Amino acid sequence: MVEVAHSGTSRRWELYRLLSEPVRLRLLALASAEQLAIGELAELLDESQPNVSRHAKALREAGLLAMRRHGRWTLMRLTDGVATDPVVGDALDAGRALCDAEGSLARVTEVVAARDAAAREFFSRPYDADGVPGLPQELPAYLSALAPLISPHRLAVDAGTGDGSFVDVLAPIFDRVVGIDRSDPQLERARRRVIARGYDHVELVAGELDDPAIVERIHALGGADAVFASRVLHHAPKPASVLRALGALARPGGAVVVIDYEAHVDERLREQQADLWLGFDAAELTDLAERAGLSSARVTTIPSARCGDGPDGHLDWQVLVARNDVPNEHP
Repeated sequence: MVEVAHSGTSRRWELYRLLSEPVRLRLLALASAEQLAIGELAELLDESQPNVSRHAKALREAGLLAMRRHGRWTLMRLTDGVATDPVVGDALDAGRALCDAEGSLARVTEVVAARDAAAREFFSRPYDADGVPGLPQELPAYLSALAPLISPHRLAVDAGTGDGSFVDVLAPIFDRVVGIDRSDPQLERARRRVIARGYDHVELVAGELDDPAIVERIHALGGADAVFASRVLHHAPKPASVLRALGALARPGGAVVVIDYEAHVDERLREQQADLWLGFDAAELTDLAERAGLSSARVTTIPSARCGDGPDGHLDWQVLVARNDVPNEHP
C-alpha cells in the first residue's frame, strides 16, 4: 500500500475527513484524468480559482496531488501510486461518479484542446510576404536535434572557414570543431559569430591548410572524423594540392567533404569573388580526389534552388565525399 502523508503520522480518520468534501473528490478525479492547470480545474468545477487552489493545497499537503509550475501556470496531477490506497481508490470512484453526472469529466478533452487555440490562431494568420521564406535563424537548434543521429561526430575541421557561416552547421553536430583560415579579417568575423552563438567547443586557427603546425595540431586531436571545404576549391591555384592537404587532416577512414560549383560559364564571379576556376565537372572532382590519394569518391548535385540568393546562388553546386585510407604520419 502506498503511504499518503496523513496515514503515516496521524489517524486514518483524518484522510476520511479530507476526502469528505465533494469539491475535493471531483478535483481529485479530474486530476487523475489529466494534468490540469488551476484555471482549467476551476472552469471544469465551476468554482473560483482561489477556492480550487485552497482545496488543491490540502490534497497536495496530504500527498495526493503533485504540483508542477510552468511559468504562470500551476499544474496538478494525481500523485503516482496513491490510487492503490483503498481509501483514495474509493474517493476516486466517488469523484468520477460525481464528475460523470455533471459532465465535467467528459469536458477534460475539450479544455485541454483549448490550450491549442492561441497557437492555431497564430499559425492561421495570412502570410503576406512574397517569394520563398529564407532559412530559419534557429537552424543551429534544428541541427542540434540531428546530432545524435550522426556518428562519429568527435571532431570536424572547417577548412577555409571564412566568416564562420559553415561553423553554424558543424558546431551543433560535432563535439569539437576547428576552423582554419589564412585571412585575419575573416577569422575575426568568425570569432564574433562563435562568441555570439556560445560555441565554446570551436577553435579558430590562422594559417594555411598544409601548415605543419596546424597538421600537427589536428593529429594531436586524433585526426578529424570529417574535413569540410565549402566553396574553397575554386579559389585554389592547385586544387589537387588542397585536396591532399584536406586528406592529411582526416583520420584514417575519415571523410573529406568538398562543396563547390558545377562547371559554369559565368565570368562575373572572377571579378565578384576572385574565383580562379569556373567550377568543376564531376569527373574532374573525382579525378582530383584520386590524385590526392583519397578513395571511394562520389559526387552529388545540389540544385541552385537550394543555394541561396548570393552572387553564386544561380549556380548548381555539388558535393564531393571521399575517404582518407592512408594512415596519417606526423610531419
